[in-house]
Amino acid sequence: MTTRILSTSALVGCSLQELGQRFPDLCIAPYRSVAWRMELAKAEALVVLLSEPILEADLNLAPKVKVIGTHSVGMNHLPQQFCRERGIQIVNTPGVLTETTADLALTLLLAVTRRLAEGEALVRSGAWQGWAPDQLLGTSLNGKTCGILGSGAIGKAFARRVWALGMKPAFWDRDGKHHPVDFGPALAPRMPLPELLPQCSVLSLHCPLTEATQGILDGKRLSLLPQGSFIINTARGGILDELAVLEMLHSGFLGGVGLDVYEGEPAVNPAWLTAPRTVLLPHLGSATLETREAMARLLCEGVAKALAC
Repeated sequence: MTTRILSTSALVGCSLQELGQRFPDLCIAPYRSVAWRMELAKAEALVVLLSEPILEADLNLAPKVKVIGTHSVGMNHLPQQFCRERGIQIVNTPGVLTETTADLALTLLLAVTRRLAEGEALVRSGAWQGWAPDQLLGTSLNGKTCGILGSGAIGKAFARRVWALGMKPAFWDRDGKHHPVDFGPALAPRMPLPELLPQCSVLSLHCPLTEATQGILDGKRLSLLPQGSFIINTARGGILDELAVLEMLHSGFLGGVGLDVYEGEPAVNPAWLTAPRTVLLPHLGSATLETREAMARLLCEGVAKALAC
């Protein structure tokens, strides 16, 4: 009896091919292609990307599926309750992308506060006339408070980075635990949003997208931020009310926004393309060779374990 592994991508590195050799046979077919749909009935393992939602209807066409491997930490694109009811195991890739994603969040923060995109555009335009004392003045971070939504591994890793810049990390008290967060070199306070937001010169998102966090940063809550504050989102689109943020950018209330994720991505609201004081990236949070190889390896190890049971 052969084990059918149906993947939408070859992933990075050789882990998927090695998995296919161990559990023949492996089929790689583009997401929702005719070939992918035809293979569902035979598949015992599905491998998908974050951008590829799996619906209950898909799984109804795949009665043999034992495990779904997602090349991501987040699992909001999968029908988790339905999988539990069917006894389908979900394998994700936590841990291995922590440092890389925190690096990217810091990159966005520095790019926005120091106006790097504008500076590079000026040089590339050929219009730069040389150094000037008031040219593209940015914002210093030392001594300011950085609010962090999410006290998991990535949130703590980001806290370590901004702490090294001289910032004061403070975390959202999502569960009313009150006790401080030990992020490594120091302890940071944990506060409810109404207390945290008014203190934030920077607000960085590192929490999962769930029913509880969907749209949690709406216009009313965002208005609690100090004028001139910055927002960084490397978590998930949908946590942040993008229309409210756009309005606050155009009014001059926000100092700037750095985004790596978007609601409804890969579709991006066209209003972002002309929004002032923004840096926009195409979901690069874990995009290093080492991290993507590690994610593929962790995913395939988990799928192999599930298939061997």
